[in-house]
Amino acid sequence: MKKVPFPLWRTVFAWGIALFLFFPLFWVGITAFKTEGQAIAGHLFFSPTLSSFAEVQERSNYLLFARNSLITSLGSTILGILIAVPAAYSMAFFPTKKTRDILLWMLSTKMMPAVGALVPVYVMAQTVGMLDSLTALVIVFTLSNLPIMVWMLFSAFKEVPKDILEAVRLDGATVWEEFRWVILPLTMGGIASTGLLCLVLSWNEAFWALNLTSANAGTLASLIASYSSPEGLFWAKLSAASLMAIGPIIVFGWFSQKQLVQGLTFGAVK
Repeated sequence: MKKVPFPLWRTVFAWGIALFLFFPLFWVGITAFKTEGQAIAGHLFFSPTLSSFAEVQERSNYLLFARNSLITSLGSTILGILIAVPAAYSMAFFPTKKTRDILLWMLSTKMMPAVGALVPVYVMAQTVGMLDSLTALVIVFTLSNLPIMVWMLFSAFKEVPKDILEAVRLDGATVWEEFRWVILPLTMGGIASTGLLCLVLSWNEAFWALNLTSANAGTLASLIASYSSPEGLFWAKLSAASLMAIGPIIVFGWFSQKQLVQGLTFGAVK
């Protein structure tokens, strides 16, 4: 029996994993074009229909939920970048004895389940009258993604050669001039990657959107959850709403995948 070359097995294995991960998305995609009866029956071959999409639009204002998702995702990403860039810059180029401890502490906050902070966050939002508001979601999304943003930007800034910085400082450049003319051009890819990743994370965030909003500030995650009722799940309409919610971010992620991978691998190879 002829031995199959290892690279072929590796390729087959990789494709198998990819198809396994893609299958749920494929099933959601085809179920969205079924009737409720076809969706429950689970038929693979059927006559496609757009009735579920029409019913979703009639029952819910898709554009409102999409607008809220866009505002909260962009708002939290921009606010997070404005906070994370100077924080990561100071830690990378002006470290202290506590810098490492601060970075580890920030990372450790991501290990806490979000439900552990739900009650205090909910009470604070209620106290200041920010329940069911986009402002509350922007703040919470920003704080949730901030540790990741700081870590990614810290890794990007650490990649900048120290010789360049020393030469610029010897020429008398101020901190702003150093950042504007040297650091920013060299790390623009890392900053863009960080922003793209956090935009995706904010768009997909469901826990806080479901617990802090209702009708006015609900995101697309709230739209999807609305198709779960005590009577059961409306599989076709649920799939249609899900496809409408994840479609934009999938397209966005596909075109920006190179930048996302680059940002996730900063500092991995020296």
